[in-house]
Amino acid sequence: MREAYTFTKKSQINVVFNQKAEKHEVAPFPVDERVTHEPLEKLETKLNRLVGMDQIKHMVRELYAWLYIYRKREEANLKVQKQSFHMLFKGNPGTGKTTVARLLSDLFRDMGILPKGHLIEAERADLVGEYIGQTAQKTRELVKRSLGGVLFIDEAYSLSRGGEKDFGKEAIDTLVKQMEDHKDEFILILAGYSDEMEEFLRMNPGLPSRFPMIMSFPDYSGSELLDIAKQMIRDREYIMTAEAQKKLFRHLHQKIVENEPHFSNGRYVRNHVEKMIRQQAVRLVRENSFDRDALMTIRACDLALDDHSMITHADEA
Repeated sequence: MREAYTFTKKSQINVVFNQKAEKHEVAPFPVDERVTHEPLEKLETKLNRLVGMDQIKHMVRELYAWLYIYRKREEANLKVQKQSFHMLFKGNPGTGKTTVARLLSDLFRDMGILPKGHLIEAERADLVGEYIGQTAQKTRELVKRSLGGVLFIDEAYSLSRGGEKDFGKEAIDTLVKQMEDHKDEFILILAGYSDEMEEFLRMNPGLPSRFPMIMSFPDYSGSELLDIAKQMIRDREYIMTAEAQKKLFRHLHQKIVENEPHFSNGRYVRNHVEKMIRQQAVRLVRENSFDRDALMTIRACDLALDDHSMITHADEA
């Protein structure tokens, strides 16, 4: 039996049961009106700002529902099974892994799973030392700083590279021990490319069973990348002309078609947005144009793209 939870604005939970291809809709059961889903409201605000990522958003909402019912069962003196929340994030750069890690750290704090809910970001250099004994010490100190919060290790697969004399494996072994010694005191999230993370899990036989939650972050589509660019532009108080949007979309769509490995998605878009703003600044200084509309407007000629299929600068002077 599978349960799906949806939340209404009136603090009600609708439960829909699907079994043997039959749908039985159960009427919403009322919750004490004094009870509010404030953590959910905060979560929804953050989720609504994220472009795409529908499956990830569903999993995060599902996690909230589980945590909420978990607490309710505790209050009712019903059996609750201790759950490990260590996670694996798999996907290319710029697909929102760090953003979701921050969002989850706030959620775990708001739901009382973690007392602090702070996020410690780390990479290989933060764990691996240069001489014998240093790696274990650095890794233990990193975990100590993470207690009460979330330890997010990006490109975690790099710990499994370097050969037999490399200290990366020592870092992995130390992490596994720390996960056992500090059970329920922190949450570890390991992130990296999908294929490389599968290889990483084979480095230590105790790793796969310690990560019950795996989230896959797909690449964005061309239209989603354009939406991300438009959001970044709005956040910086700029606007793009229609021609600029068309030009940028064609370029982003071409990048998707090329399907280059490890495409950096949102990071690629952010770099282009920042470059557009610099190009616009150069143009405005050259044109001696500083009125409000000019200062806000990104035009097609501000997109310095090395692509002959795009509109030329003369198309929008």
